[in-house]
Amino acid sequence: MKLDSKIPEGPLSEKWTNYKAAQKLVNPANKRKLNIIVVGTGLAGASAAASLGALGFNVDIFCIQDSPRRAHSIAAQGGINAAKNYQNDGDSVERLFRDTIKGGDYRAREANVYRLAEVSGSIIDQCVAQGVPFARDYGGLLDNRSFGGAQVSRTFYARGQTGQQLLIGAYSALSREIERGSVKLHERCEMMDLVVVEGRARGIIVRNLVTGDLERYAAHAVVMATGGYGNIYYLSTNAMNSNGSAAWICHRHGAAFANPCYVQIHPTCIPVHGDYQSKLTLMSESLRNDGRIWVPKKKEDAEAIRAKKLKPTDIPEEDRDYYLERRYPAFGNLVPRDVASRAAKERCDAGYGVGTGLAVFLDFSDAIKRLGIDVVKARYGNLFQMYQKITDSNPYETPMMIYPAIHYSMGGLWVDYELQTTIPGLFAAGEANFSDHGANRLGASALMQGLADGYFVLPYTMQNYLSDQIYVGKISDQTPEFAAAEEAVRQRLARLLDVKKNAAEKHSVDYFHKALGRVMWEYCGMARNIESLTKAEELVSDLENKFWQEVNIPGSDNEFNPDLEKGYRLEDYFELAHLIIADARHREESCGGHFRTEHQTDDGETLRDDENFMYVAAWEYQGHGKPEVMEKEPLNYEHIKIVKRNYK
Repeated sequence: MKLDSKIPEGPLSEKWTNYKAAQKLVNPANKRKLNIIVVGTGLAGASAAASLGALGFNVDIFCIQDSPRRAHSIAAQGGINAAKNYQNDGDSVERLFRDTIKGGDYRAREANVYRLAEVSGSIIDQCVAQGVPFARDYGGLLDNRSFGGAQVSRTFYARGQTGQQLLIGAYSALSREIERGSVKLHERCEMMDLVVVEGRARGIIVRNLVTGDLERYAAHAVVMATGGYGNIYYLSTNAMNSNGSAAWICHRHGAAFANPCYVQIHPTCIPVHGDYQSKLTLMSESLRNDGRIWVPKKKEDAEAIRAKKLKPTDIPEEDRDYYLERRYPAFGNLVPRDVASRAAKERCDAGYGVGTGLAVFLDFSDAIKRLGIDVVKARYGNLFQMYQKITDSNPYETPMMIYPAIHYSMGGLWVDYELQTTIPGLFAAGEANFSDHGANRLGASALMQGLADGYFVLPYTMQNYLSDQIYVGKISDQTPEFAAAEEAVRQRLARLLDVKKNAAEKHSVDYFHKALGRVMWEYCGMARNIESLTKAEELVSDLENKFWQEVNIPGSDNEFNPDLEKGYRLEDYFELAHLIIADARHREESCGGHFRTEHQTDDGETLRDDENFMYVAAWEYQGHGKPEVMEKEPLNYEHIKIVKRNYK
C-alpha cells in the first residue's frame, strides 16, 4: 500500500484554486454516460448526490432508513461553522483554519483543513438560497454564536435543530434531482459488500431490509458517506442504525483505515440512567455559550446532593467550583470537547460528581438573570424542553446534569486531497473519512465538513478521476466479481444464522454488543494506558469467540430481520475493536481524543510526542485475525507553527 496524499503544489491559500484550474473535466454529453453510487443520505451523501446529479451524472443513492430525512445528521443541534465574520470580531478563513488545526491537536492534514475553512462561507450562501431558516439578529442579518475552541462567534444556527434544517435543505436539492431523473433513490437498503474489478471500485451488493433480497448495483465510481463508528461503544449519541460496517467492508477490500483510536467524547450528554438504554442523548454544545459548568467545592456537599439531602440550588455561589473557568480562564466553558470531557471526568473521579456520581451541573441561572428567561427560551427552548421530557427536571429552575459520552469518530477511511481512498474509484465523504479534524473535532465542524465535501469538493475531484472513465463503457453487474461478492454475502449471513443450531447457551446480538461496548468504554474510552489496552484486547477476543458459539439470531435471511442486520454489523465491530486498540497501543502519546495516562502534563493535559508521532497512521487489512500493517503519512506543517495546545 502506497499513500499519495496528492496535495497540490503552491502556497496554502492557492492550493484549492490551482487544483480547480488544472483539474480534468467531463463534458456534459459524457457525464450522461457515467454512473456514480452514493451510499448514505446524510448531509455528505445527500449534498454529493444532489450536486453530482445536477452536473449531469447518473447517480444511485442508497438510504438505510425509509427516508433520507431520517439520516443521523438530523440530530446535530448547535450549528455550523463558517468564516463570514458577520460579528466583526476578528474572524477570517485563516483564523478558522488555525482554530481547527489547534483543536485537532496538530494531527490533521494542513491542506485539507485550509480548504474546509476556505469553502465554509459558500456553504452558508448555499443553505440560505435553499431556505434554511438560520437565526437572525434584530436587523435581519444572520446571527452567530460561539462554540468550543474559538474566541470568535462563527457558528450559524437554527435554534437547537440546525442539523435538521440543513438536512431538509440538502433533501430538497436531492429531491429536485430525483424528480429530474438524474438521481435514483433506493430506500431501506444496506450495503453488504463492495465490488472491486481490476483494482477499481465498480459497485456494491445491498440487502433489501424489507424483503431480505440481495441486489447488485454497478457504477464507474462509489462514494461512501455512511458516517462514523461510535456505536462500537454501544452507548453513544449516535442513532442505533448509524454503524461503521460499510466503511469496514471497504477496508477489508484494501481501503486503508486511518487513526481509528481518535474517537471523540462529547462533554454535554444526559448521563446514563438505566441498563436498558440503547443510546444517549446529546445536549448541544451551544448550551456552553450561556450555561456555566460546576460541581460543589466541598465533597460533603457533593455527597449530600447524591444522597438527595441537598438540592443544587442550596449550594451558595462561594461553594461552587466553576472548574472550567478556573482551569482555563481564556476560554472558560468554551474549551474544546476533549478538554471539557477530561476535566469533568477528573472532578467526578475525585469525588465531586453529582447525580450518580458521574455527572456535573450545567447551570443557566446566571444567563436567565443577565438575559431574561425569554431570550434564553428563544435561543435554547427546544433543548430545554427535550431535557425536561427525558429527565423530568425543569432546567429553568434547577441546573441540568451532564456527563461525557462517545459522540464522533475522527478516524475513518484514509483519503487523499481528492477524498479518494486507496482503492481507485472509491471516495469517502463526511465522517466516513478521516481527513479534516485531526485528533479532536471542534464543535459545529461536522456539518461544515459534510456539506463542504458534498457540495464543493467531490463535484470537482470526482471529475478528475472520471475523466478517463468515459472510454470504459457501461459497467455490468453480471461479471464474476459481482457473483463472487453476492455469494460471499450469502455465506456470511448463513454462518451467522447457523450459530444457534449448535449453541449450548444462547444470547442475543444486543447482549454481545452491550458487552463489547462496556469493554471499549472501560478500557479504551476517555483514558487509556498500556495495561487497560492489553486487558481490552484479551476481553474483546474472548467475547468474539463467545459470540461465534452462543449468538442467537432468529428468523432467516430472506425476510425482514433486524437481529440479522445487527449481527452482521457486530461481526465487523469485533474486527474494528481490535484495530482501535492496536492503534491506541502504538500511539505512545496523548493528543486530542486519544488520552494515554502515561503521557500527560503535570496538570493533566495532553502530552504530544511530535518528534515520533507527527503522522497519520493508515492501516491495511491482512485478513481476519491477522495483525494489520501500518503505513505512515507524515504531517508536514508548512504554514502553521506547531505549539503546545493551550486554552488557559
